[in-house]
Amino acid sequence: MNQAMGLESMLRALADRHGATTKPAHDQAFGLASPAPQKRCRAIAVAGGKGGVGKTTVSVNLGMSLAMAGHEVILLDADMGLANIDVLLGLTPTRHIGHLLDGSCGIEDLLLTGPHGLKVVPAGSGTRRLAQLGNGEHAAVIRAFDDLMMPPDYLLVDTAAGVSDNVAMFAAAADDVVLVVCDEPASLTDAYALLKVLSRDFGVRRFRMVANMVRNIGEARVLHQKLARVCDRFLDVALEFMGHVPQDERLRQAIRRQSAVVDLWPSSRSGQAFKQLAGAVDTWGEPERLGLDRIAFFSRHAAAATGW
Repeated sequence: MNQAMGLESMLRALADRHGATTKPAHDQAFGLASPAPQKRCRAIAVAGGKGGVGKTTVSVNLGMSLAMAGHEVILLDADMGLANIDVLLGLTPTRHIGHLLDGSCGIEDLLLTGPHGLKVVPAGSGTRRLAQLGNGEHAAVIRAFDDLMMPPDYLLVDTAAGVSDNVAMFAAAADDVVLVVCDEPASLTDAYALLKVLSRDFGVRRFRMVANMVRNIGEARVLHQKLARVCDRFLDVALEFMGHVPQDERLRQAIRRQSAVVDLWPSSRSGQAFKQLAGAVDTWGEPERLGLDRIAFFSRHAAAATGW
């Protein structure tokens, strides 16, 4: 029995015990109030291993590109305690994840609306408590998305740098993991370490790689081949080439102006690259493991680790 079926059986047994009628587990994934068929949100974790590879810039511009293409997108800043997506977009949050966890607001109250309707969930910056959240609290953040009245088409999760439980648990809960890599030895070694942790400890078997800050597609392909060869030899994972983002002064200027380059200069080299990445996302088939399965997996691992 897979995780999703196990969760459904558990929910049904709980409902029977209390004399209630339980909805199928697929509907439970987003706390739907109506039995009518609903669209399914695709959760995509953007990770990088090493800090400084441009992971957050990729998250912001990919999310903005998808929003500009007509999709409903929520971007979750999961870099707890060192959040900066709101800064990159010039937004001013009055609440953050900490307020959600202490019960003073719900997930809907956290949503900030950026350009083109992109929704942002801020994590808070300079808050020690958020930087020290336990696995159970990370699970609570994921579960909070069940309370959304209408799920988006895409939930993008900008994870923190490194291979901490924070990063691993959010990546394991997603349908897809996008790995951002640049042409630096430390970026490659840290990316490999993250792949190893997610595949060995969380059963993630498929990844998509974005080569960032490269000169051209040829350099991007070589970078992918370097990492893919090591994965083929030592790890049981598939590392697909998703695309690349070229070095572009317009991208640097957009960051300084607290805007997405796809919004300010959509025809720039980097702006066009992000549009292509968004187009690639639209062509992805069904994930190998559905989001409900991943979220159940995430929650059970958190419970086992913390007793939460």
